[in-house]
Amino acid sequence: MHIAQQIAAQAVSQVLAGRNLAVALESAVRERPRIEAQQRAAAQDLSYGALRFYGESQALLDRLLEKPLTDAALHGLLLVALYQLNHDQAAAHTIVDQAVSAASASSRKPWAKGLVNGVLRNFLRQRDALMSAFAADEAARYSYPQWWIDKLRQQYPAHWQAMLAVGNMHPPMTLRVNGRQGQALRYLDELAEAGIEARTLGDQALMLERPLPVDRLPGFAQGRVSVQDYGAQLAAVLLDARSGQRVLDACCAPGGKTGHILELADVDLTAVDSDALRLARTSSNLERLGLPARLVTGDAANPANWWDDVPFDRILADVPCTASGIVRRPVDIKWLRREADIAAFARQQAAILHSLWQLLAKGGKLLYATCSVFHEENQRQIDEFLTQQADATQLPLHLQSGESGLINQQQGQLRPCAEHDGFYYALLQKI
Repeated sequence: MHIAQQIAAQAVSQVLAGRNLAVALESAVRERPRIEAQQRAAAQDLSYGALRFYGESQALLDRLLEKPLTDAALHGLLLVALYQLNHDQAAAHTIVDQAVSAASASSRKPWAKGLVNGVLRNFLRQRDALMSAFAADEAARYSYPQWWIDKLRQQYPAHWQAMLAVGNMHPPMTLRVNGRQGQALRYLDELAEAGIEARTLGDQALMLERPLPVDRLPGFAQGRVSVQDYGAQLAAVLLDARSGQRVLDACCAPGGKTGHILELADVDLTAVDSDALRLARTSSNLERLGLPARLVTGDAANPANWWDDVPFDRILADVPCTASGIVRRPVDIKWLRREADIAAFARQQAAILHSLWQLLAKGGKLLYATCSVFHEENQRQIDEFLTQQADATQLPLHLQSGESGLINQQQGQLRPCAEHDGFYYALLQKI
């Protein structure tokens, strides 16, 4: 298991240096071509967990070390091991022994093994005292940057602690049943027959009791079901696209919402994304579903380079954002984001929104969507837009019976919870 610790430690240290976790993890795995599938899975779990609780583990290291550790590999290894000692079910002595072995294998410094052994055993001896010291240290207690905690407390005074806690949970695996090929209740029976526990969410969503590989899902390869967060599934429903309409899905990759729109109605759909590689994932998803769309590589803020001058009846503007509502999935977001990024995203969102508005037919509807919980990217963005666009009005959000009550009809903020991530939706109509 020390191989998994080594890989996770390498990935964590790279994230703390500013690299994306998925890229860092893949890079660390590639350096070990003989790694087994079980070791790879364990390394992924450890790296995600260590970053999920990085604030806690770093605060412990600050108290356990006499001076900051400059060796990035050992720093990452200690973060991984402290996460395991606090949150893993493995025996403490096993975790420590594996960490010492990993230190020996990954560091040429003769003192590395002794340092790792001493720090971890000191933690075990002082655990209660060290953990109790976190009462006044919010960044350690909640494992978020202090600016993030302060912002949620200001913007969600009644919910901020619950939102922070949800962000440190393992995310659910939720399915969207393709309504063109069947109903959720029937698919639920098929899952039960296959020994897979799940329950319904709304009309066409199912949440699995435990995540599993998609190749175990009946009919996945045939497009009968897709993996998509329950909150994200609201987008296609709220867009209210009707058969025969001309629809634009802007910033579409990787195509989950694109496929859902096409499952709900026979529309003439154009899907645009600025990233050609991510757009290829949209193509693969649609091919699996057997649904057609026109895929275009282009900048949503500069439609002159790709638009054919024919207005759209419906536009989904799933704009780039801080991803603060889905932080339990890309866990590195907490530590890679800076407070100044919010304003930068808000400027980009405003540019996209104003550009796409010119493409909307009179009487048409545009659904503005983010996976953020920060007000600057959401209702404040819409309020500012409405002051500048005299021909725009914000409509109430109407959902099917199974989803009703999830979000406020006027203020479309979906707070993250055990069943779904955090999203924001605003439905605008050109009058």
